[in-house]
Amino acid sequence: MGGREVTSWDGMSITVAGLGVSGVSAARALAGLGARVTVVDGGDSEALRERAASLETAEGIAVRLGDADTLPEGTELVVTSPGWKPTAPLFAAAAEAGVDVVGDVEIAWRLRGPDAAPWLAVTGTNGKTTTTRMLASILRAAGLRTAAVGNIGTPIVDVVLGEEEHDVLAVELSSYQLHWTPSLRAHSAAVLNLAPDHLDWHGSMEAYAADKGRIYEGNRVACVYNAADRATEDLVREADVEEGCRAIGFTLGTPGPSQLGVVDGILVDRAFVENRHKNAQELAEVADVNPPAPHNIANALAAAALARAFGVPATAVRDGLRAFTPDAHRIAHVADVDGVAYVDDSKATNPHAAEASLAAYESIVWIAGGLAKGATFDELVTRSAKRLKGVVLIGADRGLIREALARHAPEVPVVDLDRTDTGAMSAAVGEARRLAGAGDTVLLAPACASMDMFVNYNQRGDAFAEAVRGLAAAGA
Repeated sequence: MGGREVTSWDGMSITVAGLGVSGVSAARALAGLGARVTVVDGGDSEALRERAASLETAEGIAVRLGDADTLPEGTELVVTSPGWKPTAPLFAAAAEAGVDVVGDVEIAWRLRGPDAAPWLAVTGTNGKTTTTRMLASILRAAGLRTAAVGNIGTPIVDVVLGEEEHDVLAVELSSYQLHWTPSLRAHSAAVLNLAPDHLDWHGSMEAYAADKGRIYEGNRVACVYNAADRATEDLVREADVEEGCRAIGFTLGTPGPSQLGVVDGILVDRAFVENRHKNAQELAEVADVNPPAPHNIANALAAAALARAFGVPATAVRDGLRAFTPDAHRIAHVADVDGVAYVDDSKATNPHAAEASLAAYESIVWIAGGLAKGATFDELVTRSAKRLKGVVLIGADRGLIREALARHAPEVPVVDLDRTDTGAMSAAVGEARRLAGAGDTVLLAPACASMDMFVNYNQRGDAFAEAVRGLAAAGA
């Protein structure tokens, strides 16, 4: 990845917003290219002071803590961390001064050299990380040097500037990151799905969708969309792409021309084959997808489409999917106790993700609740009611789910645990065990964020798994 233009950064006065992982990465990279960097952060904790001292001493980077609203004098560019809202006072000050605001992904894109690895990019409300990691596994199975980067793993600026050579990058991008990345032009990209999420950040569903759609701008080979989600196809229609770039759909049904889909338990490609109107290429079996839940099969098809757009052979799709191991807390089977399966999908932090998880099982005792983030649950309950044998509710906003259940599934037994302490999970698992019978699944798919009770969804899932293992040990 050599041959970068660094002279344009030399002496440039740049303000980096946020002293988190991506902010520190961007600050160090830009300082290393000769820029004069100031990092601002509204916090002033001991940990931040230690981080600031390290940057100032070792890197010569100025750090201002406790004031993130004022634009440092002479700033020529602002680089923001993904979580900062567009309405932040710092950005208003930048706009008034005529200073551009971009994200760390934009900086990484601008730092690429002329021979840099192409980007295969993935976004969507749910499934981004799994799909990106599946894609990287497929690319590796094809013998390509790759890494899963962006919203996961190593900061993308560090990868672009690193010594390791790559043939292609699998890049996960959040709506936050896409909002601040105007120049991105991927080889191919996928929007997996669209559902209301982070609307407090974006301001509206329309703005959220528009930011997701940025991933298609300037695509060279393929824009991959979800045939079951019309909104993703609409984003393809609206995108300004390079001449010859194709729209490629994926579906859980039989695929049409220019689609990937499923036929008799086989993942098939009718997009990247000769005479796609008559021919199809077998890629893998549904059984090769781990776990083979419907939404995860869709993830696999999207990953396969991006890999095939890059010219990967069919055998690599199969081998890559077989080699893929899902992250923790994503429909992870914890244990079977007295004929009941206990499944941890703590990563289902919004209704759309929870609906996909619920659709994977026939008879469910559902553990749900947490911070709703402005979400509503009527559609989720309506679509999932027939699968629910019982529900156990925890968390600050559990009342919203309880009310939706009363409206749309009044016959389903509900246990409302009026607790938000971390020990509530053990009680919830105990109540779920009481409601479940042999052949049922107790499913943690909260449809809510975790921060009312836990540090993050990982800790929530760990608490569930620990409680389940306690049941198993007691029954041994």
